[in-house]
Amino acid sequence: MNRVHETEVVVIGAGQAGLSAAYHLRRTGLEPERDFVVLDHSPGPGGAWQFRWPTLTYGKVHGMHSLPGMELTGADPGRPSAEVVAEYFTTYEREFDLRVRRPVDVRAVREGPGGRLLVGTSDGDWSARALINATGTWDRPFWPRYPGQETFRGRQLHTAGYAGPEEFAGQRVVVVGGGASGTQHLLEIAPYAAATTWVTRRPPVFREGPFDEDAGRAAVALVEERVRQGLPPKSVVSVTGLPLNDAVRAGLDSGVLDRQPMFDRITPDGVAWADGRQVSADVILWATGFRAAVDHLAPLRLREPGGGIRVEGTRAVADPRIHLVGYGPSASTVGANRAGRAAVRDIRRLLAGQERLAA
Repeated sequence: MNRVHETEVVVIGAGQAGLSAAYHLRRTGLEPERDFVVLDHSPGPGGAWQFRWPTLTYGKVHGMHSLPGMELTGADPGRPSAEVVAEYFTTYEREFDLRVRRPVDVRAVREGPGGRLLVGTSDGDWSARALINATGTWDRPFWPRYPGQETFRGRQLHTAGYAGPEEFAGQRVVVVGGGASGTQHLLEIAPYAAATTWVTRRPPVFREGPFDEDAGRAAVALVEERVRQGLPPKSVVSVTGLPLNDAVRAGLDSGVLDRQPMFDRITPDGVAWADGRQVSADVILWATGFRAAVDHLAPLRLREPGGGIRVEGTRAVADPRIHLVGYGPSASTVGANRAGRAAVRDIRRLLAGQERLAA
């Protein structure tokens, strides 16, 4: 039988959102290991950043905000972002003594005795009065399904498995997806590949000019409204459009970013449209995004009929003990920082209320 550890708050995930939450828990006087614990299934610090491809250098990263209490300064823009962020998170965890436990896989969160939550993990069970879920999306790559997909004789991979452009040398590559990853992949792969084809479900929207604070608030509000309605969240990036920078302009001018409508089926040798047009391919690269990694919360029955978890602020409407940070409107790095602070503020009120009732 698993040993049950007892604590006040369990934080699941040690990316931007989880570390922000842990920082604010410490700031309110809670002690790691005694009052809260941070569980992370990754092999080391860095959150999802540690798994990004080497050619995604720090200078190519848009909108990476520092964690609360410690600025990220002086980073070499030419270094891989995976290295820069992993080193930064390592220093941050040590500086604030956050004592992240890893690698620990969280398997399920259930109702426990005495109104507490029972968090089942690969390293024993944890009993807690509140939970901050900061698991992000990296572990749930979204693979669309199309007729004939199983017949394709070439290679299929997702952004999550992308390691860099060199592996596509001399190959014909179809890139699926109209987000930032899709355009980055195309611009990198094109000089190596024999041919590239870009397909998206909707015409891409390119954004000119600065993305100011008002535009950012409007984009976040659109995503926030979805989670209030209990719908699966879309990424903030999905409503902001693609920045029209020099590299993207060059890709448009050269024809690399010549977008084609979504194909209708996959053939053994490529992809095909209903009008009879076909493109041969050795590789299909699915740059089709990710979904929230929240399956471990399924026993709590938080999902709404619309398929998402209804959230007010960071609190799950169906269970005020559960807070989701880095979910929906807080999926950006700056949003994750704010959500971590907000979740801790609400949880402190919850714990205080429980203590008054018990007195």
